[in-house]
Amino acid sequence: MALFTARPTRLDQLTATFVADHTNSTIERVAGALTWAADERVLSVLALAWWISCRNKGVVTRRRSDHILLTTVAATIVPHLIKKLVSQERPDRLTVYGHLHGVPFSGHKYNAFPSGHALHAGALASAATTLAPPQRNSVWAAVSLLAATRVVLLAHWMSDVAAGFAIGVVLERLMRFVTGYGGAQCENNASDRPKRPKARSN
Repeated sequence: MALFTARPTRLDQLTATFVADHTNSTIERVAGALTWAADERVLSVLALAWWISCRNKGVVTRRRSDHILLTTVAATIVPHLIKKLVSQERPDRLTVYGHLHGVPFSGHKYNAFPSGHALHAGALASAATTLAPPQRNSVWAAVSLLAATRVVLLAHWMSDVAAGFAIGVVLERLMRFVTGYGGAQCENNASDRPKRPKARSN
């Protein structure tokens, strides 16, 4: 049994009511398909596959793949630990209109806090801060959309998603101390490009 019980805020309730009243089966199907992109199992397989493919690459690429894999594993474990301590009923269990409009049932009834999908999204958004602006902004837009699907599906309250996203950001920053990812000096010194041989002096 969980040690703590979380309660939705007034804003949470208003947002869930708005979604339940205005969604439809098409919106829910699209959101349901999109949300799989932030599923822990999908991300874990992708992170592992990328890590394996990077074993013969340069130092920087290997460090990045190490960081993404370890952060993905940590982001998979952390929400399960928190959910053992905190109980909160999902909004999809508290609506009738929502189900009439196509809202599905998601996960365990009392596992609303925090959103694991949003936690992964936050970790990815934080890791993307080292990318060039066009790539970074694309990642931020994608993960924001994925996190929003959890609210549209009424799988989580809005505060669950916000909390999960914030936890993911903090977790990714802490993982940098383990992997060395994001260090400007290290990234500049450890180039993936082969070094040119020095010219011999006569």
